[in-house]
Amino acid sequence: MVLPTANLYALRVNLSVAIVAMISNRTIIVNGTLETLSGPEFNWSQQMRGQILASFFYGYIVTQLPGGFLSHRYGGKYVFGLGIFLTALFTLITPLMASWSPYLLIGCRVIEGLFEGVTYPAIHAIWAKWAPPVERTKLATFGFSGSYIGTVLALVISGSLAESTAEWQSIFYVFGSLAVIWFLLWVILVTESPVGHPGITNAELDYIQNSLGYSEDQTKQVHPPWLSIFKSAPVWAIAVAHFVENWGFYTWLTELPTFMTHVLRFHIKEGSFLSALPYLVMGIVVLMGGYFADVLRSTFGVPTVVVRKIFTCGAFALQAIFMIAAGYLMSRVAAIACLTVAVGIGGFAWAGFSVNHLDIAPQFASILMGLSNTFATLPGIISPSLTGVIVSNEESSGDWQIVFYLAACIYGIGALVYGILASGETQSWATMPGGYHSYNEDPEAD
Repeated sequence: MVLPTANLYALRVNLSVAIVAMISNRTIIVNGTLETLSGPEFNWSQQMRGQILASFFYGYIVTQLPGGFLSHRYGGKYVFGLGIFLTALFTLITPLMASWSPYLLIGCRVIEGLFEGVTYPAIHAIWAKWAPPVERTKLATFGFSGSYIGTVLALVISGSLAESTAEWQSIFYVFGSLAVIWFLLWVILVTESPVGHPGITNAELDYIQNSLGYSEDQTKQVHPPWLSIFKSAPVWAIAVAHFVENWGFYTWLTELPTFMTHVLRFHIKEGSFLSALPYLVMGIVVLMGGYFADVLRSTFGVPTVVVRKIFTCGAFALQAIFMIAAGYLMSRVAAIACLTVAVGIGGFAWAGFSVNHLDIAPQFASILMGLSNTFATLPGIISPSLTGVIVSNEESSGDWQIVFYLAACIYGIGALVYGILASGETQSWATMPGGYHSYNEDPEAD
């Protein structure tokens, strides 16, 4: 699951670097001196750039719950695969849309968001059938780590492509083509559930499904208890935590290349590499967090709810501290160090709230992920536009400090809400009646 989630984020991140090249002077270095070849290809205002960067999320937010329901009803494999494939097709035509009109570019990104919106709920539909409870944190976070690997690769590679002779257009052609190739391999190699895997033994299948407490056939016969889901405090705790983590993540995912270029005065290629550093750290932390969370639960017997709260609330508290420090110090080394820690430490939060759906209602995890990710998409819409309003002068460190302090306040609120409302137990409305009938039991014995 690392490669597909890497694809997901590469397709959404590439514009953050490309747009810097699209609105910058074309320059070359001659005898150590930077010389301008021509002016920017697009003269978009800061507000227009904010709208372009946010447009992906206008579509992304719409299909979260439908993606969760479709994945619950029909399975996650094809919902997930088609989501990436169709996003890739529109990525390939992004340069053409941009050359015609910024509004066509916005429309193209909205459509990409619509198709990619079904993917994260579909991931939880797959894990709900494959991941035993004692292993689900490290398995799920291993898959989620691909998001940050994809972010790192997209930022670094996009910066190099933007300054190559192929220019910024090649960014969309490269990542769109790679995603199409991945889709073909996904369709051929991946099965929806353990039942359909040609290499699995009855013992392995029995272990997975017995530990889950249900089979794939059972989950298809159960209708989601919508009212109970919407009334559940633990569900809303996850939604709030997801919103909070994504506020900081999306703020810097879309704005960090601009901040690096205009405030810290890095060149596009340097800025894209340094912009990737926090996400490299986050990818490593996500993997570590998933492993340690499961060790605490399985080896040391720490209750699941305690583990989820420690990792989520602890991460939010540290992120708030380092975000404030970054805004206060605002020098090259200090800003990079603090932002790297502030963003990277969020990986521990993913070992908390992002797996919590599978704790409280595993068979409805895709729907719960759709619900929480709906709210978690709002930062992608609000933050770039709000940043565009706050940062009236993109070279003003004072304007950027407001962005830092706002993120810190949101982290603090998230830690408080999740610490009070979260749960680690299967909810009463998610209990499967009858339990699981083992493949190793004699059906005539009942």
